[in-house]
Amino acid sequence: MKNRIENMKWRLPIFFIISTFITIGVGTQGKVYIDSHYDLPPTPMWFILIAIIALISLFIGYLAALMFQRKLDVLHLAIKQVSKGNLSSRIEVVGTENFDIVYEDFNEMTDWVEGKMRLLQRLGEESVMQKMHSNEAAVLEERKRLARDLHDTVSQQLFAIHMSSASLQKMLISRPDAVDGVVEQLVTMSQHAQKQMRGLIAQLRPLELEDKSLEDALDQWFPVYCTQNGLQGKLDLQYQSQFSEALEHQLFLIIQEGMANVVKHAKAVHVSLTIFESDHQYLLQITDDGQGFELLKTQPTSYGLATMKERAQKLGGSGEIISRIGAGTSVKISIPKFT
Repeated sequence: MKNRIENMKWRLPIFFIISTFITIGVGTQGKVYIDSHYDLPPTPMWFILIAIIALISLFIGYLAALMFQRKLDVLHLAIKQVSKGNLSSRIEVVGTENFDIVYEDFNEMTDWVEGKMRLLQRLGEESVMQKMHSNEAAVLEERKRLARDLHDTVSQQLFAIHMSSASLQKMLISRPDAVDGVVEQLVTMSQHAQKQMRGLIAQLRPLELEDKSLEDALDQWFPVYCTQNGLQGKLDLQYQSQFSEALEHQLFLIIQEGMANVVKHAKAVHVSLTIFESDHQYLLQITDDGQGFELLKTQPTSYGLATMKERAQKLGGSGEIISRIGAGTSVKISIPKFT
């Protein structure tokens, strides 16, 4: 490898030395040929030689630059592929060019990066699964607490409503003047029970993904969520791969966060949710037609982007937000795809 680097270092200077001798030789022969075949007005010898040498040097320099530019273009294209998430991009090494040492180093670098990203995604998925399993005991305890709360609050309220309503029929005969008071009491108790029930429901964690795939969960959850919040939603799922449980869990949480941001901040009428896959990554996009905002004047954390980006980064991905005042907002999340 050291010899190849040395050869590459000397290749360009040797090329230009040879081209200089060729230029001088061709220029001299050209001057002799012109003098012997054409009767031209006297012209200083040095002027003719400089003109010929300049033209030939320009041509040779162009060929040299073109040769190296093509090699750099190959490297530049591969770098752009990696920057767009295609970590499987490699450059074919022929083995006969000194410049191939750069290609080999690039391939080694991308091998290392791809391996690290695979490890990062696997560790991220394992972390998600560990958190899910560690929360099972807490969920069971929370269910017990909710059962006690339902018994102590809503259940007792419903029992009182039942007893009061059961006595109405007798009171209509024996004490009709007291019926209005009982009805008012029933309305008050029912409102109180409804308020308590809403408070308990608000404490429940969403279970939309339980025993469902991401696609099935979104088909059920997304239209209902849009209807409840006065949005006209469009769902577009275009992927064939089978997501891991951890990836589905993170994507669903990202979607919930993104949709909550639309409801809280966007003042939108239409919203679209898209998930599709390319050869090298999964792409999730939430777009609304709301009021938008100026990115430079707004902290991304206030729109929940930090949380979504953090979830994507756990799986080796990234996130970005695009918004303009009056032109809506688009949140894009990309996750590397390893086969």
